[in-house]
Amino acid sequence: MASYFYLISSLPMLKSDGSIPIDFKSFLEQCKPNVSAATYESLCKPTEASSSHPMVKEWQKFYNSLMEELNYQRNVKLGKVCSAPKNRDSELVNTISAALAAKNPLVAEQMLLELEFKRIDSMIGLHNFDEYYLFGYAIKLKLLERLTIFNHDEGNNEFISLFTGVRNQILSIEVN
Repeated sequence: MASYFYLISSLPMLKSDGSIPIDFKSFLEQCKPNVSAATYESLCKPTEASSSHPMVKEWQKFYNSLMEELNYQRNVKLGKVCSAPKNRDSELVNTISAALAAKNPLVAEQMLLELEFKRIDSMIGLHNFDEYYLFGYAIKLKLLERLTIFNHDEGNNEFISLFTGVRNQILSIEVN
């Protein structure tokens, strides 16, 4: 497996606080001249289940567990009867419980993102200068990009718009 000392050393550090110091396109531009064509192609879609890289497979396994636990806890919260996922991870259970109890959806997303970053770091382990690190970095960038789409002002404006529409419908029913 190749080592990527210069490439990885030149990448800005990613933190789960939501700030994104580099976009995914720039990351790929930095990787292209430094990795094989096959690795580059896989890095372009780092979260696809079809990837054969062990890091991505490990990520998919964790992410599937995360989604199963999240769906289970949401269903329980809604009073639906369902069976618990097998082999439940206590850290996953506790983090999701705390996220679902959070009053602010953005805070809940940040709690889950922090857990995901922690797990990616765990998966990378001592692979600090090889493809494991690059795939972990790519996944973290994708997660941060997702978080940046949450915009408080736009969300609030959309809520007000929807609420106003519903209120107008109710008023029009009352008038008739």
